[in-house]
Amino acid sequence: MNNRVILMLLGMAVTLLVGGGVGYWFGSAGSEAPATVARTGEGREPLFYRNPMNPEVTSPVPAKDNMGMDYIPVYADSDSAENPGTVRIDPVTTQSIGVRTATAERRTLSRDIHTVGRVDYDEQRITRLHPKTEGWIEELYIETTGEGIEADEILLSIYAPQLVSTQQEYLLALNNFETLSKSPFEDVRRGAESLVATALERLELLDVPAHQIEELKATRQVKKQLHIHSPAKGTVINVGVREGQYVTPQTELYFIADLSRVWVFVDIFEDELPWVRVGDDAEMRVEAVPGTTFKGQLTYIYPYAERRTRTIKARLEFPNDGLLLKPDMFANVTIRAQPQMSAVAIPSEAVVRSGLREKVFVVREPGKFEPRDVLVGLSSEGWTEISEGIEAGEDVVVSAQFLIDSESKLREAESKMREIADD
Repeated sequence: MNNRVILMLLGMAVTLLVGGGVGYWFGSAGSEAPATVARTGEGREPLFYRNPMNPEVTSPVPAKDNMGMDYIPVYADSDSAENPGTVRIDPVTTQSIGVRTATAERRTLSRDIHTVGRVDYDEQRITRLHPKTEGWIEELYIETTGEGIEADEILLSIYAPQLVSTQQEYLLALNNFETLSKSPFEDVRRGAESLVATALERLELLDVPAHQIEELKATRQVKKQLHIHSPAKGTVINVGVREGQYVTPQTELYFIADLSRVWVFVDIFEDELPWVRVGDDAEMRVEAVPGTTFKGQLTYIYPYAERRTRTIKARLEFPNDGLLLKPDMFANVTIRAQPQMSAVAIPSEAVVRSGLREKVFVVREPGKFEPRDVLVGLSSEGWTEISEGIEAGEDVVVSAQFLIDSESKLREAESKMREIADD
């Protein structure tokens, strides 16, 4: 025997040992029920005989082991094109070991993702208001948190030397324009007009409200206090100043949030991620509002996983009519994942997972089971999608497949041994 044969035999030893016990079971069952496996082949000469407890031990003639058990005859396959791991079992043994089958069928697979979420602000509806210049707060019109405000509502008045000087510049520009507007020189008239526009633009950039600019133009009187208006509708979350306080552009005057829509952050496990898509509908319930179901949508799936929890964060958006949802509330969220239409599916228990591959035993004919590698997809409610390897209408084994798997591995090993012997 050359070195290549020795190496191949050693590589098969572990597989043969794993299947030995089950092979013995199948073989010993033959003493009670003839033709248990398709090795009984009456009228055919066996290739060799193997030890029922140690398949590595073989004999060219009938023999017994040290326990008095008969060696099991091994016959050549009648169909050379047959999968070497195919197993044949007679009806009596099939019933005794509890073999059950099911039919692969086309189904619509759907799944609801249940998770816990946290209500948060919509970041696109947050306003952090800062002054455009240094000054002192003269009067607060909105001074408590939690107040609802409208867009363009007056929040406070401020005294700022820069605002006073800019008003003066604007008035000087207006007076200059009125004087030079009738000049016979076009360049002079345009220069005066440009000066007015520049002074007006500076006032607008400093957030001087339009009504005060119009009042300044009409009265020609400089205002000591100028108003700051709310840029958006919302709820005051924080007031950062008090009357008389000196402020700079770094000072946050107000933190305003529009709570008419809220974000909800949820964590999705890795095995659930293939189900979810942006646009999926979602439902949410909170303990603070019993009996109410809020409806929203999944709008974003973050492109990274959390290191500690090994989950993926997703963001949902919900309308918040009546402002019933409060930031930092916890909620029970159900994501209605989009269904997978017309997928070839089999019962999940039919899949034999070895860690390196997944396979299924297909019923080729009564008592004949063929192992077949498959590519599995999504799983839902006890059914697993088969992307490759199984066609709709084929019957598969859903119970006792681990016994059949052990015998199948033994058949494969024996086939390799016969190939080596032929070489």
